[in-house]
Amino acid sequence: MANYNVVPLSKLVEQFERLPGIGSKTAQRLAYFVLNMPKDQAVEFSNAIVDAHEKIRYCATCCNFSEGEHCPVCKSNTRDKSVICVVETPRDAIALESTHEYNGVYHVLHGAISPLNGIGPDQLYIKQLLSRLSDDTVKEVIMATNPTVEGEATAMYISRLLKPMGIKVTRLAYGIPVGGDLEYADEVTLARALEGRNEL
Repeated sequence: MANYNVVPLSKLVEQFERLPGIGSKTAQRLAYFVLNMPKDQAVEFSNAIVDAHEKIRYCATCCNFSEGEHCPVCKSNTRDKSVICVVETPRDAIALESTHEYNGVYHVLHGAISPLNGIGPDQLYIKQLLSRLSDDTVKEVIMATNPTVEGEATAMYISRLLKPMGIKVTRLAYGIPVGGDLEYADEVTLARALEGRNEL
């Protein structure tokens, strides 16, 4: 990009490079793609970004993305409010929703405990979760944080906070993916698959 010395184009490439997983070559391709759009499409694209920033907020109950004060899941009268599934990001909640198997509600932490990255419990939406448990409505909290060191630490931390409240705390079972071969699975995954085995 520097060879052409077109400042607006260079700035556009820089903005795309800021996106996760986008290298310089991909950023250049995206910039050229945007430049070749008809102007009305480019304006629509930029307006969608601005609209998302201005109109999307955190749900007052579950901290998931929402257009109003409460997200559709929390507003629904058909969801089981006695079960809360705790996830790290809004994307994780979408993934669980796509299974059509879960009918409870969610709580989004917006991250995981990671001392190396300077993220402690206070940087997550844990206090908001605890405030939801003040009455006797919630009977079970499902810890659906990622099966990473940070996700495990977060799940353990929250479960220790919830145990004295007498609320059932469960963890998603992790194991062998469908279509996977045992010989290629690592030891931790195999151990988890054994722990989470079900009766047939």
